[in-house]
Amino acid sequence: MRRKDREVTRREDLLEMMARFKVCRLGLWDGREVYVVPLNFGYEERDGSLELFFHCAGEGRKLDILQARPEASFEMDGDHVLVEGKTPCLYSYAYACVMGRGMVDFLQEDGEKMHALSRIMLQQTGREAAFTPAMVRAVCVLRLRVESISGKLHACPEPPSA
Repeated sequence: MRRKDREVTRREDLLEMMARFKVCRLGLWDGREVYVVPLNFGYEERDGSLELFFHCAGEGRKLDILQARPEASFEMDGDHVLVEGKTPCLYSYAYACVMGRGMVDFLQEDGEKMHALSRIMLQQTGREAAFTPAMVRAVCVLRLRVESISGKLHACPEPPSA
């Protein structure tokens, strides 16, 4: 990372940043071009392993790519604030982002899918939710097992005191 002063390395800090975000972008390679798709997500860390969860329709370009090439990169960001400057070159932007890569698999068992969907609801609403087997079978649920992760933080400067 070029800007080491903005690098986030502590896992706890990365997870804290992720807890604030609502959208994760997956970068997929179809053999010809990169396909980037934004998705709502949930996550869970267990025994030092981090997993991201996504849901989607049971067909489409994303799934076609993942069936052939389950490798994916991801990016999520937030805490966006324009930092004004006296001249255009002195403007900046505060933000936080988490990036990484891993392998995606398709969850098949109702119990696994229910758990993943509950983690997505927790991330998006702050509450877990119950799902019926019919609801679970109506969607495709993906799990990305994170193999590498990094983060970057350009914090918003404190406003000047009065």
